[in-house]
Amino acid sequence: MILLEHTPSSAQQRRTAYRRRQTVRSVLVAACSTAALGTLLVTAVTGAPGWDRVRESFLDPKIAREALPAVLDGLKLNVQLLLCCAAGALLLGLLVALLRTLRGPVFFPVRALATSYTYTFRGLPLIIVLYVLTLGVPGLRLQGMPPVLVLGGLALVLTYGAYLAEVFRAGIESVHPSQLAAARSLGLSYRQTMRHVVLPQAVRRVAPPLLNDVVALQKDVGLVSLAGPIDAVRAAQIATAQHFNYTPYILAGMLFVLLAIPLIAVTDWVTLRAARRQSGG
Repeated sequence: MILLEHTPSSAQQRRTAYRRRQTVRSVLVAACSTAALGTLLVTAVTGAPGWDRVRESFLDPKIAREALPAVLDGLKLNVQLLLCCAAGALLLGLLVALLRTLRGPVFFPVRALATSYTYTFRGLPLIIVLYVLTLGVPGLRLQGMPPVLVLGGLALVLTYGAYLAEVFRAGIESVHPSQLAAARSLGLSYRQTMRHVVLPQAVRRVAPPLLNDVVALQKDVGLVSLAGPIDAVRAAQIATAQHFNYTPYILAGMLFVLLAIPLIAVTDWVTLRAARRQSGG
């Protein structure tokens, strides 16, 4: 069998060359416009009358170098808290979503309890939940009281679990009822139908909003410093009080941004992939 090498026609070669030129032109225009806008912003900020004072108070390189080790050490606590709280919130959200989708009058109390939970914790500000659990609950002086850090993590799990429960429930209800009927007609139980038919599709459909909530959680783990644990934000606060300078806060904020970039990139990739799959591309 002889394979003939494909040779593009002259028209196709012209189209390819035109698209290549258009791509290069678009990249150059984007780079030039970005550079022009960046230059304009830098000029506007550095040309302000109070720029020198702001730079001394918020952008002192010497203070940033001195505060970096303590802030990095505190950031480790934020990362550990993020991993534990994200896993806990995802599990709690999935459980509550499954409880809210139960059918039948016998499950009404369970559905009512799950609905009350989502309504309550979606409406409560996170900072209030943190204060109640980390300052109010220890005041009960019960035996076996967990440390403040665990209570702060529990506040994050309870709050974000309510949001994730609604995301999971939306994904479960987006699966067409005919698929449930088909699975049941094949002899699958309700549990097997949810596990093998509904949940895989639901999780795949709501992956982008789930990751967006995890990104939001990554920022809010810094609020646990309000209860006293020395994380990156608390370490920055201590350094700020020592130097009477706000540069450590800027340093902590930059580290949080660097920490969020990989997760945001994954979220954007998953969102783009889901959009392409939905459009058939």
